[in-house]
Amino acid sequence: MAKVFIYPINSLILADLVERFGHKPLTMMGQIREKVTNISLDSPPINITPEDPKLGLRYAAVEVPAGVRGRMALIGPLIEETEAAIIVENPPTNFGCVGCNRTNELMKYLIRSKGVPVLEVKYPESDEEARDFVYKIAAFLESLPKEKPEEDKEIKEKEPAEKEDEK
Repeated sequence: MAKVFIYPINSLILADLVERFGHKPLTMMGQIREKVTNISLDSPPINITPEDPKLGLRYAAVEVPAGVRGRMALIGPLIEETEAAIIVENPPTNFGCVGCNRTNELMKYLIRSKGVPVLEVKYPESDEEARDFVYKIAAFLESLPKEKPEEDKEIKEKEPAEKEDEK
């Protein structure tokens, strides 16, 4: 199961497609859920922890608007753990708007520079384009490994050790 970063970061449509193909979508909704259910926040989602501004500075300089740093404090950790990405170009705002073009450009730059497999597709404007859109995403997701090779090695190494313990 690959961890797939999706852009727009809060697109329920893309998150659903990624899950249907057996992968984990890395979304803003998951990050927000962790924030608002975390005991360290007194009255979520208004408050932030003292670590949040520091985390944002890891991805954007002090001179960058606070909104970009704030968004990157949530999005940056997702980019770090991503193993693949789907980027939809020119989506309408109701497809999953992040709300800040500077954040969007920084996010896309960081994803592309990470060196993971990236599918970039244009938002469909007709029924035929919509079918092609879904087919391209499906083909991309099917091409991703279902299991990590590292996990396979660990499982194979543990099995003989467990069998020896039983003897």
